[in-house]
Amino acid sequence: MVKRFLYSQKVAPYVFVLPFVLVFLVFWIYPLASSVGMSFQKVTLGQEAQWIGFDNYAKLMGDKTFFKAVTNSAVYMVLTLVILIPFPMLFAVLINSRLMWGREFFKSSFFFPALTSVVVAGTIFRLMFGEMEGSLINSILGWFGLDPVKFLKGQATGYIALVALATWRWTGVNILYFLSGLKSIPDDYYEAASIDGASSWQKFTRITMPLLKPTTIYVVTISIYAGLAMFIESMMLWNGNNSPKNIGLTIVGYLYRQGIEKNNLGYAAAVGVVLLAITMIINLAQLAFSGMFKKEE
Repeated sequence: MVKRFLYSQKVAPYVFVLPFVLVFLVFWIYPLASSVGMSFQKVTLGQEAQWIGFDNYAKLMGDKTFFKAVTNSAVYMVLTLVILIPFPMLFAVLINSRLMWGREFFKSSFFFPALTSVVVAGTIFRLMFGEMEGSLINSILGWFGLDPVKFLKGQATGYIALVALATWRWTGVNILYFLSGLKSIPDDYYEAASIDGASSWQKFTRITMPLLKPTTIYVVTISIYAGLAMFIESMMLWNGNNSPKNIGLTIVGYLYRQGIEKNNLGYAAAVGVVLLAITMIINLAQLAFSGMFKKEE
């Protein structure tokens, strides 16, 4: 009976899916449900949790530091989208071109930064954008007769350092995503376009970009999440979670400050739930705008 049950064709699909379902329930649904529950409580280590209703959320609405963190994360996310979507796409098209030589070398070179530890990368970029004598960026500015800039002490210049780090680390990853999308486009389309006299720009705008839409939507989706969830890069760039006037504070950084540094776990859980809601709203909006929810005719 047991053997017949295990070898049943009706049962087999559920057996194969079961490991994923268990992992999903244990490592995603349960932590999420626990976090939502904690967000309605006052939770501190060593003390019994107290149910306080929506007090944590009401406190968030008047928390200027929280809104500063949200603004920082949102601006960082937008800047990374502006840079890490079009440029990797163009680089991928160039690397995939038949006229490109050494394409494997360029793919490896662009991807190599992603293999570097974010701790190491953040430390290197902190030294590059630092104020010490001989720091790389200010030395380059000095060659052009410009005065040194305190990059990590200003809001706009701080964004420059953060986005530079993100660009260095993730350009190669996005290039590989777009290269995989380009491989799915048949060469026949380009050959037919060449016969019709289409220019390279027309091929790119009329063939490449439309057929890369699924890949582009995927890259945008994960980039939105990565931008809003950024934390370690900021912490390493400012050598801690306390940047001048919170210019480098992110939503996750604020969650860490409240939950770990201040032992206010209930309030930190509320921050995490709001972060999840913001991420879901933005991603669902961009998916709806891109037509991913429309039924194919």
